[in-house]
Amino acid sequence: MAKAVDNKLPLRDLDRHSDTAPIAATAADTIGSGCKVTLHFSLKLVDQQLIDSNFDSSPATLVLGNGDMLPGFERVLLGKKAGDTVEALIPAAEAFGMINPDNQQRFPHFQFPPDMSLAENMMIEFNDASGYKQAGRVTHIGKQYVEIDFNHPLAGRDIVFAAAIHKVEHHT
Repeated sequence: MAKAVDNKLPLRDLDRHSDTAPIAATAADTIGSGCKVTLHFSLKLVDQQLIDSNFDSSPATLVLGNGDMLPGFERVLLGKKAGDTVEALIPAAEAFGMINPDNQQRFPHFQFPPDMSLAENMMIEFNDASGYKQAGRVTHIGKQYVEIDFNHPLAGRDIVFAAAIHKVEHHT
């Protein structure tokens, strides 16, 4: 279980017009829960390794609060408006979660098809007890057991989130 963290995320606005006085936004202009937002974004590790970005393609459109985006990333967008750019460090617990040791499991070799060629870091899809598919990463291949990690690949990692907000629409 992840422990509670301070919801105050360090933000650094990257306003391209920093030499001019900021223009006060009205509540109708700012991003809030339920808003439809069109943006470009990138996700990087703190060492600046790029994880995902759509800056070289079409912007994404999402609705805040409906599960399109993790809450830690949504919080960074709240109160922003079209034309704003933002960059923030999202702590691991607020990004893809902390590493859960219960999600690291061992399976005997006989549970894998005999013709399956296992390799470390290989992603394998499993059906859980409810029949849902889950991906796991092979972390170790022993003589009797294969160790699989079902944590998100970015679990335990702080993420640098950057966004350029193009459009904000409020539902009436």
